[in-house]
Amino acid sequence: MRKVLLSIALLFWATIGSAGPVTVAALGDSLVHGFGLPEQEGFVQQLQAALRAQGHDVALINAGVSGDTTAGGAARIDWTLTPEVDALIIVLGGNDMLRGIDPANARTNIETILSRATDTGVQVLLVGMRAPGNYGSDYKREFDALYPELAEEFGALLYPHFFAAFDDVEQTAQAMRTYMQPDGIHPNAQGVARIVEDMLPSVETLVTQAAGS
Repeated sequence: MRKVLLSIALLFWATIGSAGPVTVAALGDSLVHGFGLPEQEGFVQQLQAALRAQGHDVALINAGVSGDTTAGGAARIDWTLTPEVDALIIVLGGNDMLRGIDPANARTNIETILSRATDTGVQVLLVGMRAPGNYGSDYKREFDALYPELAEEFGALLYPHFFAAFDDVEQTAQAMRTYMQPDGIHPNAQGVARIVEDMLPSVETLVTQAAGS
């Protein structure tokens, strides 16, 4: 009898030990896809390396499509959330904002994504975006607010905005050359590294939640 119990215990612990990594899908646009960068220097690759350096057993899926809007993300969410996905990082809205799309549309699309994630039981980190002031104060206020409001509504983790790591950087041409590609929209490899370093604690919380769910 003791041999049987020992065999069951060994099988139990072996199953736990072979549970595999936490799989995180990063759903986004060119900021996630890694526009203008060698693959190993992109956001997803640098973030996975940073997580593994901290001892996390994770596998990140690059679900970024350059030029994508929140509508595109909502259209792709069902086949992004494959059965092995445990957690979701959402980085969408930049192209909506650049095109002046009504913030109400972006809100509806992100609601769709969050609802689907809730239905499938995956943990979510919603990464905010900040609109510039050239569309007017009402547009900026409505656009900026949709991220914290939706994160609270759906119980998602929130990272304030994708470029939050640069909030304390003096906005000079030299500083921007240090962290941004010549288009002034996409971070270079050094900029991605700074973003990953700042976002890492939020992603670690996401991974820990996913591993425990």
